[in-house]
Amino acid sequence: MIMAAAVLWIPLIGSCVAGLISFFNQRTMDDVAKLVTCMCMGVSALVALDLAYDVIIAKKIVHGEMLSWIPLDDHHKITWGLYVDSLSAIMAAVVTCVSFMVHIYSLGYMKGDKSIARFMSYLSLFTFFMLFLVMSDDLLQLFLGWEGVGLSSYLLIGFWFHKDSANAASMKAFITNRIGDMGMVLGIVGCIAVFDSVSIPEILLKLTTFDEAFFRLTDHLTINAYTFICISFLIGAMAKSAQFGLHVWLPDAMEGPTPVSALIHAATMVTAGVFLLIRLSFLFEYAPSVKTAIVVIGAITALFAAVVGLFQKDIKRVIAYSTCSQLGYMFMACGVSMYSAALFHLVTHAFFKALLFLSAGSVIHAMSGEQNMRKMGGLYKHIPVTYALVWIGSLALAGIPLFAGYYSKDWILESLYGYAMDGGSIIPYIIGLSSAFLTAFYSWRLISLVFHGDCKADERVQSHIHEAPMIMLIPKVILAVGAVFSGIALVGFFTSSQLISGAYVFTEIEHHIPGLIQVLPIMVALSGIALAVSVYHTQRNKLAIWLVRFKRASAIIQSGFAVDEFYRKAFIKPLQWLGSFLYHHIEKGLIDRYGPNGFALFISRLSGALRYLQTGNVRDYAIVMIAGLMGMLGYVVVVIK
Repeated sequence: MIMAAAVLWIPLIGSCVAGLISFFNQRTMDDVAKLVTCMCMGVSALVALDLAYDVIIAKKIVHGEMLSWIPLDDHHKITWGLYVDSLSAIMAAVVTCVSFMVHIYSLGYMKGDKSIARFMSYLSLFTFFMLFLVMSDDLLQLFLGWEGVGLSSYLLIGFWFHKDSANAASMKAFITNRIGDMGMVLGIVGCIAVFDSVSIPEILLKLTTFDEAFFRLTDHLTINAYTFICISFLIGAMAKSAQFGLHVWLPDAMEGPTPVSALIHAATMVTAGVFLLIRLSFLFEYAPSVKTAIVVIGAITALFAAVVGLFQKDIKRVIAYSTCSQLGYMFMACGVSMYSAALFHLVTHAFFKALLFLSAGSVIHAMSGEQNMRKMGGLYKHIPVTYALVWIGSLALAGIPLFAGYYSKDWILESLYGYAMDGGSIIPYIIGLSSAFLTAFYSWRLISLVFHGDCKADERVQSHIHEAPMIMLIPKVILAVGAVFSGIALVGFFTSSQLISGAYVFTEIEHHIPGLIQVLPIMVALSGIALAVSVYHTQRNKLAIWLVRFKRASAIIQSGFAVDEFYRKAFIKPLQWLGSFLYHHIEKGLIDRYGPNGFALFISRLSGALRYLQTGNVRDYAIVMIAGLMGMLGYVVVVIK
């Protein structure tokens, strides 16, 4: 319990120290802020690794109450507690290790920034809330971590708030995730209604003794309670993990500094939705229709993001859409009950995606801030270490054997094939293979445009191209080791017949996979690489001429199939019109005119008229007094009669 608490609270200590330094604007103590946050994160990572080893080897659960939060009655209370099983332990280890690498990398990338203490504080705060989320023992505490992650992402995406684009991107991420938060709230309320509890272990225990439950919507309409709860949680997971429809915030999140992109996309915010599906897997098993929806949503997201990634010019946006596509794979795995495969891919993806983002940051750093790949080229001569590391990350992403992504992605594809053999649709498997082909293609498109050919930057930029300093290279090298060896090192654990998720043990069905199906993903990935090399090394001019014919279609795909534009026309503009109408015609024209403002105007005009009676002339006052007296006498006479 002490080790689990240390993993959680040490990053918060570092965040508070750096935050105080930033608050009091002590520039001379920036080095202290950097040192404290990095040391705290390093200690947290070491303790998390030790904790994960103990929990996984001993197959135990660390569960304890930290403090009583909301006492409800004699029998019910909401507490702050820690719940660390193999799932939480793995997540905590991945989050802290990747975050530690990002912290170290940031020392070089953000060097010279006037607000580096604030930046380091935000990074540590982000990590704390993610740990708070994955180590929670009840849904309400998980929701607080969920909201904290959203708040931290808002602060980090909009860190350079002097840029209008960064402010807009941070607000977009914040507002889009509020849609998912409403789903989370409904899911938690549904759990309270059905299980009379928000405790995850207690819900798990009660679920085994519960029959079907229903929510009555009207006198003649009911809905299965488990289906309703799972749909609600699915909406929350879709927003955090940027699934199609609620993915629009993810590409714009690239407005934040590159270390932020690495942390968000590799191990924290976007993985929270996948973690939620795995953590509540025991609930989703009671809602098969929702699981089917998860497969469909994941398949659409994987293919959609892969296609859009092909047409991106910004190096960070290519990797961002790659993240979106890989999250689609994880959703598909959850939808076919292969939760351990989803978690395995989450772990391997954290290493090679963080590596790719940090390498992209080194490229941008070398190119004096330039992110457009079409203005790059020939960089392998100038930044050979980064070039080699991008190759490693891309090979892992493409799923080439011996690299980490091969083991996890291949397992997901085999799971989708097994799903089809069990009577499910073959389409998710086909989409998975297609996305794998496109992933390999756009990965080598990136390598070709950035590192090969002639450099298209101006002479001023070319004169400053240089390899990243050691403080930025060391974290990437460590992540590269994970991108190569994490798959082969962990495959035995994840492919075991059982994976502990809380106190619930679910068994995954093994299928006999034909030899062709086993090698098909490798053949597809190699085909994508070969085609990209062929196109961008030998037929670039022909491709450019061919694409000119489809310039408009390319622009639509590059914009993400105009989903943002659709939302703007279908929702934002009508809501803006409605808001304007209500403000000018209802609030101003009706409520204010005949309500508070109207009454105030009436009193003002009445007082304006009455003030003319105050002439200041004694004769006028005497006449009024006599008239009043005569009126009173007349009233008395009439009443007496």
